[in-house]
Amino acid sequence: MAQLGLIGLGKMGFNMRERLRAAGHEVIGYDRNPDVTDSTSLEDMVSKLDGPRIVWIMVPAGEPTRQTVAELGNLLSEGDLVIDGGNSKYTDDKINGDLLAAKKIGYLDCGVSGGVWGKDNGYGLMVGGAASDVEKAMPIFDALRPEGPREEGFSHAGAVGSGHYAKMIHNGIEYGMMQAFAEGFELLEAAKVVENVPAVIKGWQRGTVVRSWLLDLLVRALDEDPELDDLEGYVEDSGEGRWTLEEAINNAVPAPVISAALFARFASRQEDSAAMRAVAALRNQFGGHAVKKVQ
Repeated sequence: MAQLGLIGLGKMGFNMRERLRAAGHEVIGYDRNPDVTDSTSLEDMVSKLDGPRIVWIMVPAGEPTRQTVAELGNLLSEGDLVIDGGNSKYTDDKINGDLLAAKKIGYLDCGVSGGVWGKDNGYGLMVGGAASDVEKAMPIFDALRPEGPREEGFSHAGAVGSGHYAKMIHNGIEYGMMQAFAEGFELLEAAKVVENVPAVIKGWQRGTVVRSWLLDLLVRALDEDPELDDLEGYVEDSGEGRWTLEEAINNAVPAPVISAALFARFASRQEDSAAMRAVAALRNQFGGHAVKKVQ
């Protein structure tokens, strides 16, 4: 049995705590929400852990994570280990790792995929850091990952920063896959050739080359709302799609699918696009094409 301090008990962190406890591990969580926390403060949580301690962070990326790492640096001791399992930008990991290394505290960055379903299905884990620190935390990783061969749900990607880098690219791929399914759905709906669109998409779940968990989730959504009329077509992005494109530019790697998927999300947030008004105006000017006037 391993012992773990877990900071951040939101949708992901809460379910991770439940999965770890079901595997027989002791988890002492801290969250500002008094209804879910196991301790009153970071200091209280650390005091309840036996050395050498392992602390896993699941808080929003950016300043909240950096502040948490800095606080832990003042609370933990030599030989302890911190794991950032949030969606931090990989460039933050060297800063966090160096800060803790100065105090001889280990640091791992862990990209985590699985969403709210991870509690039952397990989480895909991509880890960056020293091999000795990875080995120290392996009982935790083995409990969180899906059942089956370790290498199919867990990877030691390389040095500090590589885990979050791998997760960033993973999420960029995810953007493109989701956009392809979404465009296929819209075309099936628009053409009016197919009479039962949900049935066709459900029929892709077995035997086809596009079968996937994302497809299964789309089928589930269509079972609940066959026309998806209950939703607005407004889509946020977590930031990792943007970071993926930055890396594509920095490395001169063409990524047209991922870029188009990200820009489609931007377009979804525009109630009235100035760009498209300009396109309409130009078409009217050079070709006399019909335009729709504001009512």
